[in-house]
Amino acid sequence: MKFTSQVYSAVSGSIGGITYAHNTGGMYARARAIPTDPASSFQQVLRNAIGALTTRWLTTVTAAQRAAWDTFAQNVPILDALGQPRLISALAWYIKCNSLRLQAGVAVVDAAPTVFELGTLTLPVPTITAAGTTASVAFTNTDSWANEAGGYLLVYASRAQNATINFFKGPYRFAGKVTGAASPPASPSVVTLPFVSGPTGSRQFFKFISVRADARPSATFRVQATV
Repeated sequence: MKFTSQVYSAVSGSIGGITYAHNTGGMYARARAIPTDPASSFQQVLRNAIGALTTRWLTTVTAAQRAAWDTFAQNVPILDALGQPRLISALAWYIKCNSLRLQAGVAVVDAAPTVFELGTLTLPVPTITAAGTTASVAFTNTDSWANEAGGYLLVYASRAQNATINFFKGPYRFAGKVTGAASPPASPSVVTLPFVSGPTGSRQFFKFISVRADARPSATFRVQATV
């Protein structure tokens, strides 16, 4: 149920059995759903990574480095569910940046970024040509991540979806990465998909995050491909 309100200019979250949210059409309310927790092996890997990073924050990251992450956190907001900027903690930023690096199988960065902005991923966003067990990823190789050692483009993919599906929130599975260098990689690059593409005419959804050498991630971009 979509609605306008004389009380709320913006609302998100649950009250009793009702969940409030918004999209491009405005605010809406729906019955609250209680999510399940299948505790898959992939979820457990991510939880283990978060636990390991939290321990590293307490035992390995120096007080000076933690203070630098706090400075970064105070200067770089993220967007909340309503599209409004909000600040998150230094530890949250450390985990956000380095959990991506662990997914990609690259080294953790303990030193906080000294540039107070997110990484960038040039529009138009990367395009996908999916076929079988691989996807050809086209990207802009003049982006900063592509021109430095330690920069990466991370690629995530969904399972095949019906052709009538136009929006896909998740889950996505990490598919692979394109590695930056002083001599940037050529576009396109082929990554191996975690799921086999569906029949002709079906859709597959992808999301992309670029990661700078100093650990700064970009915003997340999503695209879809017709198989």
